[in-house]
Amino acid sequence: MLNTLLPILLFAALGLAVLGALRRVRMWRRGRPSKVNLIGGLLAMPRRYLVDLHHVVERDKYMSKTHVATAGGFVLSAVLAILVHGFGLQSKILGYALLIATVIMFTGAIFVFKRRLNPPSRLSKGPWMRLPKSLLAFAVSFFIATLPVAGILPANTGGWVMVAILGLGVLWGVSELFFGMTWGGPMKHAFAGALHLAWHRRAERFGGGRSTGLKPLDLEDPNAPLGVEKPVDFTWNQLLGFDACVQCGKCEAMCPAFAAGQPLNPKKLIQDMVIGLAGGTDAQFAGSPYPGKPIGEHGGNPHQPIVNGLVDAETLWSCTTCRACVEECPMMIEHVDAIVDMRRHLTLEKGATPNKGAEVLDNLIATDNPGGFAPGGRMNWAADLNLQLLSEVKVTEVLFWVGDGAFDMRNQRTLRSFVKVLKASGVDFAVLGLEERDSGDVARRLGDEATFQQLAKRNIQTLAKYKFQRIVTCDPHSFHVLKNEYGALGGDYQVQHHSTYIAELIAAKKLNLGQHKGGSVTYHDPCYLGRYNGEYEAPREVLKALGIEVREMQRSGFRSRCCGGGGGAPITDIPGKQRIPDMRMDDIRETEAELVAVGCPQCTAMLEGVVEPRPQIKDLAELVADVLIEEDASTVPKPQTAKREPAEVH
Repeated sequence: MLNTLLPILLFAALGLAVLGALRRVRMWRRGRPSKVNLIGGLLAMPRRYLVDLHHVVERDKYMSKTHVATAGGFVLSAVLAILVHGFGLQSKILGYALLIATVIMFTGAIFVFKRRLNPPSRLSKGPWMRLPKSLLAFAVSFFIATLPVAGILPANTGGWVMVAILGLGVLWGVSELFFGMTWGGPMKHAFAGALHLAWHRRAERFGGGRSTGLKPLDLEDPNAPLGVEKPVDFTWNQLLGFDACVQCGKCEAMCPAFAAGQPLNPKKLIQDMVIGLAGGTDAQFAGSPYPGKPIGEHGGNPHQPIVNGLVDAETLWSCTTCRACVEECPMMIEHVDAIVDMRRHLTLEKGATPNKGAEVLDNLIATDNPGGFAPGGRMNWAADLNLQLLSEVKVTEVLFWVGDGAFDMRNQRTLRSFVKVLKASGVDFAVLGLEERDSGDVARRLGDEATFQQLAKRNIQTLAKYKFQRIVTCDPHSFHVLKNEYGALGGDYQVQHHSTYIAELIAAKKLNLGQHKGGSVTYHDPCYLGRYNGEYEAPREVLKALGIEVREMQRSGFRSRCCGGGGGAPITDIPGKQRIPDMRMDDIRETEAELVAVGCPQCTAMLEGVVEPRPQIKDLAELVADVLIEEDASTVPKPQTAKREPAEVH
């Protein structure tokens, strides 16, 4: 009887799974076109799954081993079950192989079951709570059904009751794991996830690569959408990526906006996009809601505007673009890309940038800087430093990209300290002076792609007039944009953050350093230097060279907590229960360090905005300048005050 029942159940589930797959593919293909290597991606998928994906999963040893046993056991069990019970290849060798595979799967499923007994709040519940039981039902049913094939039990063992029980167990298991893989349910991530890895919109992330620059809009094409208004405005492989979400909540646990009580949960945002893909409401979402926004109030469909349907605008503006969600995601989903795509529509089509957003964007257009300062004051901070202008020397080894910190009195101290370091090293460097404009980072993160491209193209046009070996900047945001986003517009340069360059100067013995006389220090990793560009070691090498004790925060390196200053967050200023920089200062206080070393003007501003008592905040350039032996620190001129003047329109 089983020999008749099992093939029917298996092939019926497989047939329905194929129909579900075709239906799911049609849903994804509603999105805009995107060029991918279809065959090459499929061939690369196994390595991407076994190496790249598991590199992220391996951070959680418990789940890594559990996933290997459960997923590996299931795939092997499914293939062998189809051969043995579907096609009737009932040899003892295959029988024993299937028994071993189901035991491996059963073992993994036990650990999944254990994890679900008291799941952490980040995990979605609902249908996910039945998944361990479904895995166990599949493993146990096929184990028992295969015992006669392996010769362990007689072929005619059991009666109608046993057949009925095994049939129900198999039906339960194959329904969840085969049928549910494409029609919807916890196992949907396996089918969508595999194809997402194959046709990822950032294929360069695999094989140890890095890809963090935002993709430009084609502003010359009148038919190209300016951002994403509706779910179908995403590219088809973005929709595929949303569908791959396993709802593990690792993004949620790392999101600074969610922790601060702002109305953003990156996991729910992705699930809302999945709802928009198929149509419906979020009433059945079984995870944490957006803070302050109850479940069941949002819904939409593929052709309905996302904002004020699936999500509220303030959810999108809460994001600091820190990329912690992307870094933690085991399915390698690109949350930040999706958020900026939706912001682009709000800014470019609706003019709906909240709070001071419109003012900042107007300033960038009128004065080439977000503060609205007169462009002629860009070099006031260096009036007494006799810096070389690139327009005069034409050729230099290092182009020092000053950034808009030139208009900020606090950041001027950092800039002057770095100039002191450069002069002490004897390096040939120059600045653009009044020819330098804003890099465009803020405009792009706020969704104003037009202003970004205008600024970038003007900077690229200026840089094309001169010769230099590298660009060095104290600002990780300018560093990232120049290094990773100007290339798409024709500007390819060697760009370094000042911490990397200082580390090189120290290693080359071009700086004569004394020992820092201060106490302990903790280093705050800027998001746009660390997670965006993978630079974690150079700042620590610099601190080590100063002979100062470094105390690491619990959340450091690729898991550093954002200061709250990225993505235009201080400009859009979405309220929450607490401030992100206050949370970061709590991390700092736990180390009991006397100093906080930073490498970003945004981080400096955000952390110094925390009420005292708190440790002193100092940029790496300031710390190095403090211990240079060549000249006394008292000889460094005081920074010039940037005066607010009437804006000059360009």
